[in-house]
Amino acid sequence: MIRELKLLPSDGGCFELKIDGELVYSKLKTGKFPDEKSIIATVGARLEAASVR
Repeated sequence: MIRELKLLPSDGGCFELKIDGELVYSKLKTGKFPDEKSIIATVGARLEAASVR
C-alpha cells in the first residue's frame, strides 16, 4: 500500500527515488534519468515484498 507519494520540485536536474526512506535510484549518482519500466518494476517489487510481510 502506498501511504504517501511526494514530488519535491528541485532545480539542477535532481531525480531521486526513495522507498521507505531508502534511496533506490539517484540521477545524481548515475548521471542519467531512469527509464520508466525500471522505476515501475522497482516500485512494484517493493510493494509486492511489503504485501508478503
